[in-house]
Amino acid sequence: MKNYIPTATSKTSFLTVFTAILLLNCYVISQIAGPLDTLKTRIDNYFQQGVENGFSGAILVFMKGELLLNKGYGLADKEQELTNSPATIFDIGSNTKQFTGAAILKLVQYEKLNVSDPISKFFPELPSDKQQITIHQLLTHSAGFVESIGRDFDIISTEDFFEALFKSELQFEPGSKYSYSNNGYSILARIIELVSGESYEGFLKNHLFKPAGMETTGYLLPEWDISNMARGYNRNVMDVGSMVKRYREDGEISWHLNGNGGINSTQNDMSKWLNALKNYQILPDSLFQELIQPRIGPANGSFKYAFGWGVRTTDRNTALLSHNGSNGAFAHTILWIPEEDTYIIYATNANSPLVERLAYTVMDMLFKKDFHPDPLEKNVYFFIREYALSNSPDQIKLLQEQLRINYKNDIENPGTLNRIGYLLLRNDNKPLWAVALFKFNVEMFPDDWNVWDSLGDGYAAAGEAKSAIDSYQKAIELGSN
Repeated sequence: MKNYIPTATSKTSFLTVFTAILLLNCYVISQIAGPLDTLKTRIDNYFQQGVENGFSGAILVFMKGELLLNKGYGLADKEQELTNSPATIFDIGSNTKQFTGAAILKLVQYEKLNVSDPISKFFPELPSDKQQITIHQLLTHSAGFVESIGRDFDIISTEDFFEALFKSELQFEPGSKYSYSNNGYSILARIIELVSGESYEGFLKNHLFKPAGMETTGYLLPEWDISNMARGYNRNVMDVGSMVKRYREDGEISWHLNGNGGINSTQNDMSKWLNALKNYQILPDSLFQELIQPRIGPANGSFKYAFGWGVRTTDRNTALLSHNGSNGAFAHTILWIPEEDTYIIYATNANSPLVERLAYTVMDMLFKKDFHPDPLEKNVYFFIREYALSNSPDQIKLLQEQLRINYKNDIENPGTLNRIGYLLLRNDNKPLWAVALFKFNVEMFPDDWNVWDSLGDGYAAAGEAKSAIDSYQKAIELGSN
């Protein structure tokens, strides 16, 4: 088994260890794209400039034994004008899975189970096709379960969830291939409960979070500081609120989410988590290596999945441990290079495709001397909504020109303007702007029945009945087949 964090044996002399550390430090320094102070300034300026275009989130960079940057940017709550900080509470999405993986290995440490155990040991009335599925296969997304069977906040009883899941058809022979499955990690969460006698979140709190000194990580158990809760803004325009507040309203965590996603945490707490892992405060070295050992991945590519972590090799021939999570509004990424004593923790509460992978941008800034990232721009939803709220619909021509120049790829699909039109119609009560956008969409996609139907909705909301009827009739004509 490859050891991703070199450790000295008892037979290694002090001089040998010192020499190895010195050489490693020299290697790391040679791979850095510039002096650390300069890098800190570059990264900080990059995100500060992004705030001017609506960016909001937080970045933590730890490099070569030094906390290079830990800072929040933009607004955690637009209505209250609360700013993001290292203590802001973000939804970390599927980065929850690394906690589940570590919890399973904690039970291995306690000699309560083995990763080779079949799940029939814990669920005795399984259908025959699922009886030999192992914990290992669940951990590595190779059990064959579908990705999900419901939405995150659909409340469902434990009995009903697992009955439906175990009746579902497997996608492939267990162990034969990789296919990412949230359901697999929900099964692992239930196994943790059955074996430990504690709730999933309770086990994490008592056996992982407390040893790491993490007090602001979880679903419902932490004593959350409401003033530090980020609200989520899908594409920086649609307010979905705080996930913790949603959990409190529901009074429970849905099994569609439990164990596979949705835990909330702060930049400070997640840094404590990584430090506790690397210092073996959570798992002994042997089990930590099990946690991060690459196992199986997609048929093509260098990516392999471990236990709640993805693993690939950097162009410096070091192991990159990574995972990300998103629910549309929040996005969270961890990049960890143990051999280079470097990690990046990135969170945003205003997710869009333009900002979801910014942790990788920061990594390139750290290690690529000639890398100059493109500035953070407004995503097309935020840009159009901001324009519409500041201008009258008769200024649509200027907007069209700017969209064709700066957002050409975004408007090549009719769905983009369609969604933004409905957003302005339903959330902002701007029916005339919705009509203007739908008309622009019809000009670009005159044979698409759905955009005509949307135009009818816009006209109807604006009180223009005849135009609405004409648009609906055109939609019926085009969509008759």
